[in-house]
Amino acid sequence: MITEGTPASGPRDERVDPHLGTIVHVVGSRQARPNLPSSGCPFCPGGLEAPDPYDVRWFRNRWPAMPGDRCEVVLYTSEHEATFWSLGVPGVRKVIDLWAERSIELGRRDDVEFVLVFENRGPEVGATIAHPHGQIYAYDHVPERPRRIFAAGWQPDPNPGDRAVAACGGWQAYVPHAPTYPVALTLAPRERVPNLAALTEQGRDDLAGLLVDVFERLDTLHGRALPYMMWLMQAPTGGEWVEPWFQIEIVSPWRSAGVPRFIAAAEVACGEFFNPVIPEVLAEQLRGLAP
Repeated sequence: MITEGTPASGPRDERVDPHLGTIVHVVGSRQARPNLPSSGCPFCPGGLEAPDPYDVRWFRNRWPAMPGDRCEVVLYTSEHEATFWSLGVPGVRKVIDLWAERSIELGRRDDVEFVLVFENRGPEVGATIAHPHGQIYAYDHVPERPRRIFAAGWQPDPNPGDRAVAACGGWQAYVPHAPTYPVALTLAPRERVPNLAALTEQGRDDLAGLLVDVFERLDTLHGRALPYMMWLMQAPTGGEWVEPWFQIEIVSPWRSAGVPRFIAAAEVACGEFFNPVIPEVLAEQLRGLAP
């Protein structure tokens, strides 16, 4: 059952750095959002954002980062203690279908050019509620990093070799050649597909299978739940673009169990990064953790 919540709004101030062109969304209203629920989980059935039973659910963010009802929350399951991979392929497939449904709906809007589906899991990467959930931001422009990726004609590595991790049907997962984070994975279809909406039924099933596989490996890697960030890089919904290749990126700041690698001054200042984890070694470890 897919259900919807209620809208939210608030003042916004979008600024652009006059020298670098960096876009900054100044969102003072988000200072008022609670870091932790005051009583109970708002995402469990009967909670503030989920008054009724559900399988998967979406609602508009009460503390949106952008105006115009362009920020949404997606609940993966009503089970508070679940992980993404514990949902199994049928449960993850429901999440994928909801991602696609919302991406299509938001992408139809005249004020939207790029729909980003993403998740932050764990307090180490800023998640304030443990209940399995992700978010969707619908931008009125194509942000800089996606723009650079699409302009470069990104394609998945056809032969990742020692960096290959897993595969499921038409999907593969591998560690990137030059990852910024100590744990990083790229998931992509073997055949060019621009977005979730373009995936066939089999393609969605294969993606669900690979996500279950990969997330179970990641939670096994250090013997405890891994904090991570995940984002889906879909084709822009507006403008003239050579058809992009859909990909999913998953990264974690942990370089070992419970030990984060912080992005430090030289990296922030220069945009060049120093990674202590060898990509081929990470891939070998993950390959050895087959579910």
